[in-house]
Amino acid sequence: MTAGRHDQGGPGEGETSRRDLRSDFGGVAGNLALLAALPIGTAYLYFCARFNGGRLLPGPEADLEALAQSLIPSWETAAVYLAWLAFQALLQAFAPGPTVEGTPLEDGTRLRYRMNGRSSLLISAVAVGAGAASGLLPLRWIYDHFGELISVVTLFSYGFALFLLIYGRAGEPARKTRGVIVDYFLGAARHPRIPPVTGFDLKVFFEARPGLIGWVLVVCSFAAVQIERHGSLSSAMAVVCTLQLAYVLDYFWHEPAILTTLDVQHEKFGWMLLFGDLVWVPMTYSLQAHYLIDHAPELPIWAAALCVSLGLVGMTLFRWSNLQKHRFRSDPKGLRIWGKPAEFIETRHGNRLLVSGFWGWSRHSNYLGDWLLGLAWSLPCGFQSLLPYFYPIYFAGLLIHRERRDHQRCAAKYGEDWDRYCRRVRWRIVPGLY
Repeated sequence: MTAGRHDQGGPGEGETSRRDLRSDFGGVAGNLALLAALPIGTAYLYFCARFNGGRLLPGPEADLEALAQSLIPSWETAAVYLAWLAFQALLQAFAPGPTVEGTPLEDGTRLRYRMNGRSSLLISAVAVGAGAASGLLPLRWIYDHFGELISVVTLFSYGFALFLLIYGRAGEPARKTRGVIVDYFLGAARHPRIPPVTGFDLKVFFEARPGLIGWVLVVCSFAAVQIERHGSLSSAMAVVCTLQLAYVLDYFWHEPAILTTLDVQHEKFGWMLLFGDLVWVPMTYSLQAHYLIDHAPELPIWAAALCVSLGLVGMTLFRWSNLQKHRFRSDPKGLRIWGKPAEFIETRHGNRLLVSGFWGWSRHSNYLGDWLLGLAWSLPCGFQSLLPYFYPIYFAGLLIHRERRDHQRCAAKYGEDWDRYCRRVRWRIVPGLY
């Protein structure tokens, strides 16, 4: 399952090895299980926040009949969502922004990408604001149709993944396919574009635009409903919205960094990434704001400041360590980190493993920063329910799983050089602990 985030992977420079992901997700049986379980899990979290009193386990307030009714999709919701996708696709294609080259492909060529996320985010905000101000599409519409949106976007993910399977297989040699189920779940093509090579990049578009900007709209909708219902915005909601908006702004400010991520470089584009980008991110990462609509603790100034500070520490660690890695990949021999030339271990493959800066503290300091940020936007919800802490709990498991996958891949590729690197950088994620 994708994190929905711009994970920068391991410490290597110019890594181009490919992973057989079938073992990572249980093969055909595991893929089929996740195809069913992840949408059910998304709907269950929605049930907990909306129809179960904010509790993680079913309680006396559970209203399964209302849940079932709210999940029935409508043509109105489908039309609005398809219009949103079309709007974002037009912005991806035509909004102003620089064009940059990606990392080298196996044949040495580079794909070109239009990096216009900041202008797209701004135009989206203006358009949504105008729709809300005019009454055409008030912000609370998302809240009122949230269950329908979960169903509509999930159905779209199933359908579009079928298109990706057919389109991807048509452009890939038969020897590279891994069976219909695995190719549907994990993807048949690494860089599907319409038309191929020079056209619209489907993976990079869905990686961020509809879902990530949609996440901002979801939390804004939940905040608007809280104001309507209770007459004011709670300090807890303000902290959550601020930290999540800051994360999205940071993402688009450093948008070219997405091109060096594991998702863009190595993963093929199938249902797993598509569902994660379109459903999992906006519908579950907004869980804290959903919970806070009717569970709105007023944080003392010191507590709010502590949560914001923790979030800023996490974001700084995440961003700074990823920038060190991104710049190392661009110029490994000329890079200076903290005033000194970057240190690295050169492998017999010719690759370089960074051991300077945060990458000398642990093999994935970026994961630690990412997790701290998620914890920071869960803490304002208080401790009456475990539900708001689903994200940091789930994300800890996801990051440990990703770290283990990366470790196995690098150990298989680099052998003794990787052993030497691990002796130099002992800690996997948390220095002194793990």
